[in-house]
Amino acid sequence: MIDEAAVRGLVERARSGDTKAFTELVDSSKLQVFRLAYNLTGSRLEAEDLSQDVFIKAFRALADFRGDAKWSTWLHRITVNTCMDHGRSVAGKKHDVRLGNEDENQSANREPVSAAPLPDRTADSSMIQSHIDSALDVLTDQERSVFVLRHYHDYSLQQIAETLDIAEGTVKSYLFRAVHRLQEKLSFYRT
Repeated sequence: MIDEAAVRGLVERARSGDTKAFTELVDSSKLQVFRLAYNLTGSRLEAEDLSQDVFIKAFRALADFRGDAKWSTWLHRITVNTCMDHGRSVAGKKHDVRLGNEDENQSANREPVSAAPLPDRTADSSMIQSHIDSALDVLTDQERSVFVLRHYHDYSLQQIAETLDIAEGTVKSYLFRAVHRLQEKLSFYRT
């Protein structure tokens, strides 16, 4: 990701009609947008489609970007709103938390950290992931958005409030409810 000063320069160039500058903005942000869309929808195909929609909306609204917020915050707001508008962030979707931290193409080039996982550990991880997926499906769009931004993307409460254009107290409320609902849904792990 390029620094914010460079981003602001690219935004100004893109506003002036420089399509190469906008392409650079897209290239620097596309993985973050995809990861967020994927975490919100749980579907790779939907995340790819919605990511394209996000950049189309961003291009059309470029003149509205005042620079009060960071480019990434503004883009994440568009991403969350696009996912909610399409109504695809709740019903029957699968979530893979592990995708949030690595690019598929990069993962193939990484050196192995250890030997292959044991089959029983792989089965346990798969079962736990399935339970997490099921638990995430019970959250509302707002709860899921706040939870995903906080726990998958490490946003602070203030950053979430800025991204979603809501009060920080509202963020806390959504986060509290999301965690409470997830704890209830996953309570069988407490033994």
